[in-house]
Amino acid sequence: MPAPPPKGAPPRPPRPRPRALVGWQAVAFDSHSVKLGRPGMALTLNGIAQGAVADRVAALLRAEGLTDLLVDMGEIAGLGHRPDGTPWQAGIADPGGALQARVGLSDRALATSAPMGTVLDAGGAVGHILDPRGGHAAPGWRLVSVSAPKAALADGLSTAFALMERPRIDAALARHPETRLEVLI
Repeated sequence: MPAPPPKGAPPRPPRPRPRALVGWQAVAFDSHSVKLGRPGMALTLNGIAQGAVADRVAALLRAEGLTDLLVDMGEIAGLGHRPDGTPWQAGIADPGGALQARVGLSDRALATSAPMGTVLDAGGAVGHILDPRGGHAAPGWRLVSVSAPKAALADGLSTAFALMERPRIDAALARHPETRLEVLI
């Protein structure tokens, strides 16, 4: 819980619950600006945007004739190979920075979701991945990494898997045989 305001300072307004700060309906934008309609709202590219941006940048570079490249926009797309002919290497670290695994990427992408990688409260107890069924922070997994042919797919699945029980994760993976669960802790 945050410290009380200094003596004589006006009281701070109560902080809204995270669910109250979610929703595209309170976002207005045009070609020049983005306006958030509720105090305390913020935008990130988490979800699937980082993966979609990585895919788009990789496609633009490929269209310019580049065939061997590694794009890191928060999610990673590896096209072709390293100069020595081996796959690109991506490390998967937990929110504390400890390396959990290394993954080779050749015409594959990697996305990692860590619900507590970004916290929404001063006490560090509410992570940024909220369950849409009730607005509560994601329980369970600390870290989920998925590789797939496209970064947007890997990104969407890693985020969704952060909210799912293992049998549902396995069922989703069976529907996307080109994807792999790289880390689940």
